[in-house]
Amino acid sequence: MPNIDKPLAFRVRPTKFDDVLGQKEVKGFLNNLIKNNSLVSMIFYGSPGTGKTTTARAFANSFNIHSINLNAVTDNKAVMEEAFKEAIRFYPTIIIIDEFHRLDKAKQDLLLPHLEDGDFYLIGSTTSNPFISINSAIRSRCKLLEFKPLDKEDIYLGLKRAISLKEGLNNSRQFDDDALKEIAKLSSGDLRFAYNQLEVISLSFLKEHVISKDDVKETIKYANYLSDKDDDEHYNLLSAFQKSIRGSDVNAAIYYLARLIKTGDIDSIIRRLLITAYEDIGLANPQAVDRAYQACETALKVGLSEGRIPLAFSVIDLSLSPKSKSSEIAIDNALSEVESTSYGVKEYLRNVANNKEDYDYSASELWSIITYLPDEIKDIEFYIPSQTGKYERALKENYEHLKENRKFSSINKAKEYLNKKKTKI
Repeated sequence: MPNIDKPLAFRVRPTKFDDVLGQKEVKGFLNNLIKNNSLVSMIFYGSPGTGKTTTARAFANSFNIHSINLNAVTDNKAVMEEAFKEAIRFYPTIIIIDEFHRLDKAKQDLLLPHLEDGDFYLIGSTTSNPFISINSAIRSRCKLLEFKPLDKEDIYLGLKRAISLKEGLNNSRQFDDDALKEIAKLSSGDLRFAYNQLEVISLSFLKEHVISKDDVKETIKYANYLSDKDDDEHYNLLSAFQKSIRGSDVNAAIYYLARLIKTGDIDSIIRRLLITAYEDIGLANPQAVDRAYQACETALKVGLSEGRIPLAFSVIDLSLSPKSKSSEIAIDNALSEVESTSYGVKEYLRNVANNKEDYDYSASELWSIITYLPDEIKDIEFYIPSQTGKYERALKENYEHLKENRKFSSINKAKEYLNKKKTKI
């Protein structure tokens, strides 16, 4: 029978609040609660491996009161009902619920009256954005505390502790400092990932071998990516991707593209790239917008990983292109206007048969000198040209010329004007 222990990350999880690593701001608030012997219901949210559940349990252990651990995925409604009854029986009680965002409506409805009545203190733990995933009524009754990815220094300290602890590796393996720092760097702020890699590496070599940085690189092929296509961090990456293109930081845009490619979500990359092209580059460089579309079509046809090449081509093209948001601003200005006003369509623009003489003049003569907006807003300008690109500068020049010519709100007056003009010639 092999000697199989529970995972290292489980064995070295701190039980004392003072042993929890990182999260200085969160721990500052919680420490004040401990010193004041006070409790409030709370939601801990943040990326995986940042210590949410560990902190919740260690914090609960700091009070000499009853506590119950639940999981929103594995514990059904009946289990929760029994836990709530137990909590009331042993008041005051802290109930810790992991994967809090997984509570369905029935479970949330079950929980809410207990929070309203103060039957127990809740600590919910979630990797999702609580403003999206959690009922506002529950959210309003809880203090929200964000857990951020740990610093490399905190990860390093955690690894050192895991090696020395009796319940950890008990000094049975030797790592040089550079090896531990490499694990910390590759962990991207996720301490659980770091512990798991430490355990795998320790089992990959004989006890007498001193594990080096090269050994770590050989064992851990990829850094930890705090994102998959279904979690909140993925949307943070998409946002950073678009903002980097908008801000013309080509290196940042390429970096976030690489992070997104690692998730394999080519559809989200393409959607964000296309809207960025039209929203942020737009009329400053229409050719780059067309190239973005072609690059995205190519990437879809060839798939990943070859699709990374046309995507990178377009990201560089858009990042270094002149920018113009004038299209977006124009339509948003118009939408704002129509939300607050309503004017009739001019008679000569309505869908009725016009007198034949209306067509005696070509568009370049007649139709460019009449007005099309309702008289009440005939001078309003929704479109404000940008001058960042050659193409839109040419549009602006034509736009200014047309504004000077557009004089008449009547077909007949426009015709009179043109007749006089021709007579003079």
